[in-house]
This record gives sequence, structure tokens and C-alpha cells, in this order.
Amino acid sequence: MRALLIAALLLASPALAVLPDEMLPDPAQEARAREISKELRCVVCQNQSIDDSDAPLAKDLRVVVREQISMGRTNPEIIAYVSDRYGDFVLLRPPVKPSTWLLWAGPFILLLAGAGGLIAWRRPRSSSSPVAPLDAPLSAEEAKAVAALGDPKS
Repeated sequence: MRALLIAALLLASPALAVLPDEMLPDPAQEARAREISKELRCVVCQNQSIDDSDAPLAKDLRVVVREQISMGRTNPEIIAYVSDRYGDFVLLRPPVKPSTWLLWAGPFILLLAGAGGLIAWRRPRSSSSPVAPLDAPLSAEEAKAVAALGDPKS
């Protein structure tokens, strides 16, 4: 039972990333801040949103988001504000534009390359070596060599 409680606490730890002193007094504004924070990547952790990260930079970004909300900015304006300072990398869902095409197309390119490699590997190979079929008759020279192998006097 104790192990289950510890596991539950460890799994819940990302939810504790937002500290009470960061929270806005208005529940609606705080909900907006959490929604925006889930859209932004922690540039230190790289695989977590700033809402889930305990990194100091993520805390700073959460504070910036809340300051922007307090100033009356809209969600897209706040996301653009953070993106202008940190680039599209800070967005968990970067926009589709020429500079991010490879990012969006990369998985499909790898999938097609893998499928092409698998097809090439599975395709029957044609034999280009000049080996005669097994049922072809022996030439006179080959017959003599075989006879010599069986003759103990040679």
C-alpha cells in the first residue's frame, strides 16, 4: 500500500510544478494561464510544457504568462510574445511554415524511406553470376576432373 502511495505521489509531481505564489487570484485568469502554459515548451526540459516543469526558466515563463494575462493580453498575443523571444521551438505545436516544413514532414519522410528500404530488401535478387544450373551436363574437362577425384591412383 505504501509503494502505491509513493508511486501516486511521484506521478502527481508534475502537477505541483506551478507554485502557489505564482497563481493568479482570479480562478478564470489562472485557468487561462494554465491553458497557455500547456502550449509552451520548457526550453530546458524540452519534453515538458512549462506547466509541468520544475525548471527555474519554466517558472520564469509561467510568471511572464501570468503578467501578460494581468495586462489584459489575449492568449494568441501571449503565445506570440513568448514565441518572439524564444522562437518557434518554445511552442509545443509549432506552426506549419517554410522554416518548419522539415519538422512536420520528417516523420513521413522517415516512414517512406523505411518502407522503400524494406521493399528493396524483400525484393528477389537476380543472380548475375555466371554459374550454370545444377542440372546442366558436365563439359569434357569437368568430367575428367570428377573422374580424377574418384580415381585413387591420381
